[in-house]
Amino acid sequence: MAETKPGISKAEMEVLQALWERGPGTTREVNAHLSPRKRRWAYTTLQTLLNRLEAKGYVVSDKRIVPNVFRASVSREALMKHRLRTLIEDLCEGAALPLVAALVKDKRFTKKEIQEFRRLLDELQPRKD
Repeated sequence: MAETKPGISKAEMEVLQALWERGPGTTREVNAHLSPRKRRWAYTTLQTLLNRLEAKGYVVSDKRIVPNVFRASVSREALMKHRLRTLIEDLCEGAALPLVAALVKDKRFTKKEIQEFRRLLDELQPRKD
């Protein structure tokens, strides 16, 4: 996700999350996946959301298949990294430490989570300043 993509609305994010969770699907299949979450849109509304996500580059569809099958074209991890990079640039003047500190401050972590943090830190190579 090196290129800049337009932002995503909350509703669009719900649809993208459904595609990440269930994998590719038709509009009806995506709507069925969202239904247990008490989120069910009219077919045309969901179709509009999927079309918007496709126009923004987050979703692709196979037009050869009727009904169209939609799939996410960006992973959750890639989108998360992109958004965090944007936050770092916009709010922290390019420095990651203030963002990381804000994420972990006042939060209680399990021993396992702390061990995972230590493992991740140990894997990092020190930057040459």
